[in-house]
Amino acid sequence: MTDPLPAPLGSGAPIPGASISGPLSPDLLRRMHGYWRAANYLSVGQIYLRANPLLDRPLALADVKTRLLGHWGTTPGLNLLYVHLNRLIVEHDLNMIAVIGPGHGGPGLVANTYLEGSYTERYPAIERSRGGMDRLFRQFSWPGGIPSHVAPETPGSIHEGGELGYSLAHAYGAVFDNPDLIVACVVGDGEAETGALATSWHSNKFLNPARDGAVLPILHLNGFKIANPTLLARIGRAELTELLRGYGYDPHFVVGDDPEAVHQTLAATLDAVLAQIQDIQAQARYGAPDGERPRWPMIVLQTPKGWTGPKFVDGKPVEGTWRAHQVPIADFKEPEHLRQLEEWLLSYRPAELFDETGKFREEYASLAPTGHRRMGSNPHANGGELLVPLVLPDFRDHAVAQAGHGTVKAAATAVLGGFLRDVMALNLEAANFRLFGPDETASNRLQAVYEVTGKAWMAEVEPVDENLSRDGRVMEVLSEHLCEGWLEGYLLTGRHGLFSCYEAFIHIIDSMFNQHAKWLKVTRGIPWRRPIASLNYLLTSHVWRQDHNGLSHQDPGFLDHVANKKAEVVRIYLPADANCLLSVADHCLRSRNYVNVIVAGKQPEWQWLGIDEAVRHCTTGAGVWEWASDPGDPDVVMACAGDVPTLETMAAVQLLRQFVPDIRIRVVNVVDLMVLQPQSEHPHGLDERAFDALFTTDTPVIFAFHGYPSLIHKLAYRRTNHRNFHVRGYKDEGTTTTPFDMVVLNDLDRYRLALDAIERIPRLRDRVPAETERYWTMIERHRLYIAEHGEDLPEVRDWQWTR
Repeated sequence: MTDPLPAPLGSGAPIPGASISGPLSPDLLRRMHGYWRAANYLSVGQIYLRANPLLDRPLALADVKTRLLGHWGTTPGLNLLYVHLNRLIVEHDLNMIAVIGPGHGGPGLVANTYLEGSYTERYPAIERSRGGMDRLFRQFSWPGGIPSHVAPETPGSIHEGGELGYSLAHAYGAVFDNPDLIVACVVGDGEAETGALATSWHSNKFLNPARDGAVLPILHLNGFKIANPTLLARIGRAELTELLRGYGYDPHFVVGDDPEAVHQTLAATLDAVLAQIQDIQAQARYGAPDGERPRWPMIVLQTPKGWTGPKFVDGKPVEGTWRAHQVPIADFKEPEHLRQLEEWLLSYRPAELFDETGKFREEYASLAPTGHRRMGSNPHANGGELLVPLVLPDFRDHAVAQAGHGTVKAAATAVLGGFLRDVMALNLEAANFRLFGPDETASNRLQAVYEVTGKAWMAEVEPVDENLSRDGRVMEVLSEHLCEGWLEGYLLTGRHGLFSCYEAFIHIIDSMFNQHAKWLKVTRGIPWRRPIASLNYLLTSHVWRQDHNGLSHQDPGFLDHVANKKAEVVRIYLPADANCLLSVADHCLRSRNYVNVIVAGKQPEWQWLGIDEAVRHCTTGAGVWEWASDPGDPDVVMACAGDVPTLETMAAVQLLRQFVPDIRIRVVNVVDLMVLQPQSEHPHGLDERAFDALFTTDTPVIFAFHGYPSLIHKLAYRRTNHRNFHVRGYKDEGTTTTPFDMVVLNDLDRYRLALDAIERIPRLRDRVPAETERYWTMIERHRLYIAEHGEDLPEVRDWQWTR
C-alpha cells in the first residue's frame, strides 16, 4: 500500500508492506490498523464536525463546529489499546472491561463502542450509517448531546472522566469476588501524579488470584499534561522500572511511534501478560493455595501525545507535545487551518473504512467481539444487570432490650457489628458483600465481623498479626481514597458494601463522593443503566466523642457537603440509639441508587427506644417522643438530631422541669435529616401539615444538632415556623478535653439548651437574669472540676433519664 497523501501526518500512514514479524499476520495487521484508523477518524470527527461526516465533498467552514471542545492528545493511544484488547477478547473468549483513567479521551470510547455496535444498541438513533455518523459527530460536546469525556452515557464505562486519580482503585474494586473478570485499566501519566492513584498501585497486595479477577494496569506515557511534561515520562526507563517493580508489578514496555512496530510489539506483549495472568490464577486455583504473593504484570505504553494528528500548526510542533492535549487546530478564520483539518481527516482514508452508506466495512468490523463480550456491552459495566439482593438477617434479633426509655446503655456500632457479622455470613457463598474501612473496623466497634471473615491480606504475615486472611472480605488499608475507590468499583459491578470511617476524615474523599453522586444523578436519566446498590457510609468516632484526640479529629462538615447534592440521590441519617441504627442500616442495605450517610457513636450511651418504637420512628424519619413530652400546646419544642445532641436535649428537658415545674415541653427527635426539607425539595420531606404538627407554627424551637447549625437553617428555611428555630451545633470549638466539655465549648450542653429555652419563652422573660447567672455558675463549676480531676462532674457522668 502507498499513501495517497503527502503524509504530513505521517504516523497515521498505512502499514507499508507489513514487514515486521510478530504475532499479527500481514492481513490481521492491516485490518487492525484499519480499525484503529476508523476509531481515530471518528474521534476527530466528533471533536470538529457538525456536517459532512464522510467528507464526500470538500470540507467547508459550515461543516465545522463553532465551539471546539474535547481532548485529542490521549485519544489515539486509547483507540490503539481498544482494538488490541478486542483481539485478545476474541482469541481467548475473555470477560473483560476497560477502565479509562484518561477519561477526557471520551471521543475514543464513543468511537469504539460505535464501531462494535454496542453504542447503536443503546442509542438506536445513532445508527451505523451516514445519518447515524452525522448525529454521532454533532452530539459530541453539543447542547443536549453528550459530554466530551467518558461519562455514564458511554456504554461500557464505570469510571467518569472527571474522576482523575481513581481509575486503578475502581478497577480493583470491580474484580474483587469476580474471578472471571479482567479489567484493563489505562492509567494516564498525568493521572499517575495524584495521591489517590499513587496509593492505588498497592491494591495488588489485597487481590487473591484464587477467588478474585485480575487487573491489567496500562500506564500510558504520552509525556504531557495540559501544559507541562509528566513526571513518569521524564525519570528514565530504569528508574520507572524500579518504581513499578517496587509496587510489586512486572512492567512490560511498549515504546515507539512507528505504527507497524507498535502494533506487533503491543500484540506480543498483550499475549505475554495474559499468559502471566492466567498462570498466576491457575497456580492459585489449582496448585499450592498459599504460595508467595504473585508479581502481577502490567504494561507501560509510550507513544506520542496526539499521535497521527498534525505534526505542526502555525509553525509550532503539536504531535508529541502538550499542544496536542485538547484541540490541535483551532481558529478557523485562518483558511490554512480548514485545509489542514481536511488533510488530517483524509489521512485516515475514510472511504476505505466506511462504504457509501456510512456503514463500517465488514472486513474491519468483524474484528470486534460480539454480544456481551464487547466491552461496551459487558454487563459488569452496567452492574445493576448483575445485582443480586443481599440475604439479610432480621435486624430485630440484634435489638437492645430495655424495660423503659433510657434505662439501658449500649454502644450503637457494637450492636451494629453483630448485625453486619450475620449479613456477611449469609452472603459469603454469594460473595457479594464486603466491609471497607481505613484501619478502623475494630476501633469503630465492628469487630464482630471477624467471627465470620478476616481482613483481606496478601502481603507478609507475622505471629503478632490478627484476623489477616487471604480469603478475608473485610477491606482495611490506611487510605480513605482506596477504600472509597474499591467500594465504588465493587458497587458499580453489581455488588454491595459499607464504608466505615472516622467522621472527621471522610472529608478526604469529598471529591470522590461528589463524582459518584453525580454518576448516580445522571444514570437515573439513562434507561439502560440499571440501579445499583447504594453507597453506604457509616461515620463514627464522631465529633462529639473525639475529646481525647482534639480539634484535628473533630469535623461534622461532610453532612453539609452531602446535603448539597441532588435530593433524588442523597440521604442523611442520625439515629439516636442502637435500635434506630439497626433499623436505618437494614433500610440502607436494601436501597438502590442512593448515597446513604449514617452517623452513629461507638461509645456506650443511653438507649431511648425499643425496637418496634425505633422502626416506627425511623420509618417516619422524625417524631414527637410522647413519653418525654407534655400534653397540649407546648411552651417550647426541644428538637434534636444525633446521639449526643439527643442526650443533651433529654438532660436539658429534665433541668427545665426542675427549674420551671409548670413548663410544657415537646420533644421532637429527627433521624432522617432530609424530612426537614419541603416535599417539593426532597422526596423524604414532611408535608406542611405534618411538619407544623411537629414543630408548631409559632412556638420557639431549640434544635440541638450534630453538625454545623447552618445546615438545619438551610434545610428548613421555607418552613412556616423557621423564624423561631434556634439551632445549636458544632462551631469549630474543640480541643483535647472531656466529653462534656466538648459540648460546653460549642454551646450544645444541657445547661445552655435549657437557658436558650427560657430566654425564648415569653412568659419566662423575668426569669432570664437569674437563670443566666445560674448557667454561668454551673459552667464555672464544670471548668474548675475538669481542670482539677480530668473528668466530668459526677452529675454529668452519672446522669440518667427519669420522668
